[in-house]
Formats: sequence, structure tokens, C-alpha cells
Amino acid sequence: MTQLLNTMYVQTQGTYLRLDHETIRVEVGGESKLQVPLHHLNGLVVFGNVLLSPFLIHKFAEDGRSIVWLTNSGRFKGRLTPPTSGNVLLRRAQFAALDDLNSSLSIARNTVAGKLQNARTTLLRSARDLKGTPEDERLRGAAEVHAEAIRRLPNARRLDEVRGLEGDAARAYFEVFDLMIRNEDEAFRFRGRNRRPPLDATNALLSFLYGVLRNDCHSALESAGLDPQVGFLHALRPGRPALALDMMEELRAPLVDRLVLTLINLRQVSPDGFIYRPGGAVELDETTRKKVVVAYQERKSVELNHPLLKSSVPTGLVPHIQARLLARHLRGDIPEYPPYLFR
Repeated sequence: MTQLLNTMYVQTQGTYLRLDHETIRVEVGGESKLQVPLHHLNGLVVFGNVLLSPFLIHKFAEDGRSIVWLTNSGRFKGRLTPPTSGNVLLRRAQFAALDDLNSSLSIARNTVAGKLQNARTTLLRSARDLKGTPEDERLRGAAEVHAEAIRRLPNARRLDEVRGLEGDAARAYFEVFDLMIRNEDEAFRFRGRNRRPPLDATNALLSFLYGVLRNDCHSALESAGLDPQVGFLHALRPGRPALALDMMEELRAPLVDRLVLTLINLRQVSPDGFIYRPGGAVELDETTRKKVVVAYQERKSVELNHPLLKSSVPTGLVPHIQARLLARHLRGDIPEYPPYLFR
């Protein structure tokens, strides 16, 4: 069990959480391990086989606190969301933008532009460390694919064109991702992006942290009064948080990919910290999950200069800032949605 930034993360399998007056009692194997006052918590994230009492779930719902269920490997499964609140006029503007081709296309283009630029920055940073080598040339070649896609984005007149440019750049990015890994251990070799399930340790780390980032984006959108289900880039499907997936795109490289590379290159995670399932699936073990969650939360506390606000803010607030910028655009306060650009 880890408590960070008013959120409790429970990873120990077989844990039972129950309400005890104004506290959460944590029990493992029938033995009480911990009591946490409710007023310390805004949310709860549980992994795998963790049980919650009905009274605890009811209390979180009544108080407006969130509960997120993830699989043991970190894949998102579900979320307890309090009754819908927020500005109904903002949500109406969000739905209207979805039905307006020009508005939805503009938001989708800018979202993808942010993703492409942030991925390009990540590639060029790694290329500088390999200057003059064949690896340097390959990384810069992939960065040029991103630059070309950015140049072509303004002329994309259909959503499928925007998605196509994003998809081509993503393939180029992951084709050279292995070149950014300095750890020579074979367990961390990256031979392409795979998921559901991840088939190697690096993909397992990416999938796990993408799931955590998705939860952060979902929470940020709700706090801004937006509907996380109504996105502009990802197709709408029942139960799919399309807008949270949209927001993730521009934040993948700066908030997750760079952290995964740091964890591997500085040997902060070990090949022994993964579970290799029959059939090829790879998962983080409990110790590694805790280590990765702590590293992610520590990264969120690092101050950075937001290029638009021109002030220093904690990294963890970036999804909240972007959600509010999107809300301002939808209300007509600013002409375009400005994506987050990492420097």
C-alpha cells in the first residue's frame, strides 16, 4: 500500500479494505495492517485482487471521491465516478464542438501536433547523446518523419488524414525506441510496441504507466467540468473515455516514455522484477509496481516551466492545466486549443 498526493495505491493481492467510522481499515489475511483517515484521501487506486466493502464504496461515492480498478498489470478496468457535476453550458459547448467538423478537426489536429512535437523532442534529445553514430542518424530520421507530419497537419481536412499522420509517426517512433535504451540487458530489448498483453519488460512498463496516466487525464477532465467520454481524436464507443485518450497523446512522451527510459537506463528496475506468464505475457511484480508508482509520483512533483503560462508548475498539474485550456477554448475564450509542448 502506497499513499501519495492524497491518493492511496493498493497493490498487495488479497487485501481487504473496509470502512471503519471515518477511516479505511486495511486487512491482509484477516489481520489489520493499517488505518488511514478518510480526510487524507481524495482517491483510491487498486490493482488486481483487492476487495472493497460495499460500505466503503458507498462512502466514496457519497463524498465525491474516486475509486479506480486496474488489473494486476496496470490495465484500466473501471472507475467509480461521483454524480455528474460541473457547468452544463460547458458540456453543451463540448457536444456542439463534436458535431461541428471544423471545431472537432481543429482540436484533433492540435492534439496530434502536440504529440508529434513532444515525441520529436524526445528523439532529438537521445540523438544528441549518440552524435556521429548510425544510431544518431536513425533517430534524426525518425524525428524528420515527425517534422514532416507536423508540416502536413494544417492541410489535413479529414479526421482520417489526421489519424493517418499520427499513425505513421508513431510507427517511426517505436521503430527506433530501442536505440534510446542504454541498458544492454536482453530483457529490456524493444522490438516493437505490443500490448494486451505486453510481451516484454519494456512494453509492460509502457502499458502500466499509460494506464496510470489515463487515470490522471480522466480525473483532470472531470475536475474541469468536461465529459471524459466525448473526445475529438479517438472514436466514440460506449464506456470509452475518448477525451482522456485524446489528452494522453500529447503527454505520453514527456510524462511516461521519458520516465520509462530513465528507469531502464539508470537500472532502477531489474529484469527480476517482472512476471513472465505462460504464453508470453509480461507483468510487473508487486515490488516493481510500487517502485514505478513512486517514481511516477515523484516525477509529478518536479517543477517545470509551462510554455504557455510562462510560470513554474508541478509536472502533475499539466493534465489539469490542459483540461482547463480546452474548456476555455470550448467556451470561446481562446481561438484554438493549445497543446502542451515539452522542452
